[in-house]
Amino acid sequence: MTTDFTNIAYLKEGNKRQQQAFIELTQLSIFEDLQAYRPILTGTIPIGIDLPESDLDIICECSNHQEFTKTLTSLYSDKDKFEIRTNTWNNIVSTVATFRSGEFEVEIFGQDCPTNNQNAYRHMLVEHKVLNLKDDKFRTEIIRLKQEGLKTEPAFAKLLGLVGNPYVELLKFEI
Repeated sequence: MTTDFTNIAYLKEGNKRQQQAFIELTQLSIFEDLQAYRPILTGTIPIGIDLPESDLDIICECSNHQEFTKTLTSLYSDKDKFEIRTNTWNNIVSTVATFRSGEFEVEIFGQDCPTNNQNAYRHMLVEHKVLNLKDDKFRTEIIRLKQEGLKTEPAFAKLLGLVGNPYVELLKFEI
């Protein structure tokens, strides 16, 4: 069975942390409020390899960063530790808002690229497929490497024997 990561309903049936994420995201109405930006929850929580400090990463598609900034500011500037910035990463203009809500750090990331084509989503899909093909020992080892300080993509690259830039090589990985 394939998980539809474009709809957070799958979190309701997940582990305790995923269920908590569903409640928090529902209370925030992020997916309704940002519907025009095609939000998708990405990262480690959706695929069950998160650490206690892992945040809720929400990617969005935005062509007008000033408008996106105004929208995020009006919706979330009252949240604890709210910050927003627009920079260029990998030659792509991106706007990132972060804040704390309940038990979670929330990061909302927007760039002028369809969300299902953004690297965060593409990485998560590859990681999800790999986790489904491997045993629990592999998942445990990914979490252990993350606890030791490795980011998710480098942890996968290490265990899969990928050489080079882990963020690029993971996207090329054939499953």
